[in-house]
Amino acid sequence: MMDRFWSWRLFVVLPLFLHSPICSSDKAPNYSFMRDATGSPTTSYYDYIIIGGGTAGCPLAATLSQNASVLLLERGGAPYNNPNITRLSAFGAALSDLSETSPSQRFVSEDGVINARARVLGGGSALNAGFYTRAGTKYVRNMGWDGALANESYQWVEAKVAFQPPMGRWQTAVRDGLLEAGIVPNNGFTYDHINGTKFGGTIFDRNGHRHTAADLLEYADPKGITVLLHATVHRILFRTRGTTKPIANGVVYRDRTGQAHRAYLKEGALSEIILSAGTLGSPQLLMLSGVGPLAQLEAQNITVVMDQPHVGQDMYDNPMNAVFVPSPVPVEVSLIEVVGITGEGTYVEAAGGENFGGGGGGSSGSSSTRDYYAMFSPRATLLESNSMTKLSSAQPFQGGFLLEKVMGPLSTGHLELKTRNPKDNPVVTFNYFQHPDDLKRCVRGIQTIERVVQSKAFARYKYADMSFEYLLNLTASTPVNLRPPRSGPGASLPPSAEEFCQHTVTTIWHYHGGCVVGRVVDGDYKVIGIDRLRVIDMSTVGYCPGTNPQATVMMLGRYMGVKILRERLTDK
Repeated sequence: MMDRFWSWRLFVVLPLFLHSPICSSDKAPNYSFMRDATGSPTTSYYDYIIIGGGTAGCPLAATLSQNASVLLLERGGAPYNNPNITRLSAFGAALSDLSETSPSQRFVSEDGVINARARVLGGGSALNAGFYTRAGTKYVRNMGWDGALANESYQWVEAKVAFQPPMGRWQTAVRDGLLEAGIVPNNGFTYDHINGTKFGGTIFDRNGHRHTAADLLEYADPKGITVLLHATVHRILFRTRGTTKPIANGVVYRDRTGQAHRAYLKEGALSEIILSAGTLGSPQLLMLSGVGPLAQLEAQNITVVMDQPHVGQDMYDNPMNAVFVPSPVPVEVSLIEVVGITGEGTYVEAAGGENFGGGGGGSSGSSSTRDYYAMFSPRATLLESNSMTKLSSAQPFQGGFLLEKVMGPLSTGHLELKTRNPKDNPVVTFNYFQHPDDLKRCVRGIQTIERVVQSKAFARYKYADMSFEYLLNLTASTPVNLRPPRSGPGASLPPSAEEFCQHTVTTIWHYHGGCVVGRVVDGDYKVIGIDRLRVIDMSTVGYCPGTNPQATVMMLGRYMGVKILRERLTDK
């Protein structure tokens, strides 16, 4: 679940936690319950088995551990003691790491857009640009969530991982430019989703250290939880004989040596397996376990447990397009802090740095544009762009990105299995801009960015002789995806806004769907037609919550943990 930078992701009394000590993410917390899966028992039994220690899985496991035994299985390692994860100045390094041990697993959609999925405890919150903002009150109502419990759950999350950003001069200029461009009112600093311009929260503290969903495990009861790392679940087990519908009763997972282990639910109707493996992982694992479209299961020779044609359907990814604006003066290193919520179907955000294009970040340690481009394509480096040569020949240039995210979106795609190996990426198609309204929204977002760039408030950070058309051409001249490049007689001319949207589209890592509420799961996130199995993560969402989903996904993990515990206590 990952806000991305440019293309280049109640049973415990709340007041007790509001002043809990916060662990720096550079230093591993003393989690006595967390260990590598190697050497774990061949067979074990729990009240709840949660697959995926990501943005939803960690708060869910921490909450359930207060009154039950919980096994949390994470296919990656821990986010601690890894500066590529923990430090703001190293943002992008983990995303551009293509090794098998990387906390990020790259995939390329059939649309030609380069993307990534998390492979680390904390999920997307260990990789993203850190922006923290809640969903709007209307969104909460439309999802059928209890407003009071949702608010309490947000606060529970915020006490551990949310902070006020530094709000430096460049970000302030962007804010003032948005206001001058008509994105009003000025809502100041707030976590709330409100039309207008605001500074949102961040999961980076004042020292530039990242705090992930894994930090929410500080809330866990050590006696009620086991967290296993490098534990890859291969399939969910079902009991089908003598039952009217399949009953989930266990999982098969393998440790890093390939050794197989089985974990089963304890006897009793209240025990459950909960999938929190993410937008790609949850539908993929359902299919690998025999729950999905019949034709796909048969094509992979998977024993069919239930023909469920909606698994892997209704996949969405919010298109993101960014404009690079070189600056004649230094720009502070910052990720997403300010956002313009336009009310016209787009969100405008910004991120900048002191040494863009400088190679390795320079003595300041800041990430460079080369690093950012590397997140999306090995061949996409800013200094390889002919149009950048003049700027970069004399000295490293500085600047920042203004980007727009299309809300929704309305275009839909699908996911299919490629192999039976859960470590392999499935085949994903998002169909960016298939719906014409998505393209119209993108154009409006680019037009808003133009007004910001041309504003008096932003004038200090823009070369006076660079027109916006020049900036579009400058940005479009560098490949940020694998889509066909512009061609024909007009290819050398500045692109139109429509062309710019189509040819420079990237992801902001907010992809969702595949196990959508009402199609695959019900309103309580129980898999329709199967007992003792739920899905709780971004795969259940058919419309992205606000400017960045991570706050809401963490909230949902806490929220559903509380609801499940209430059911457990009531039924007892």
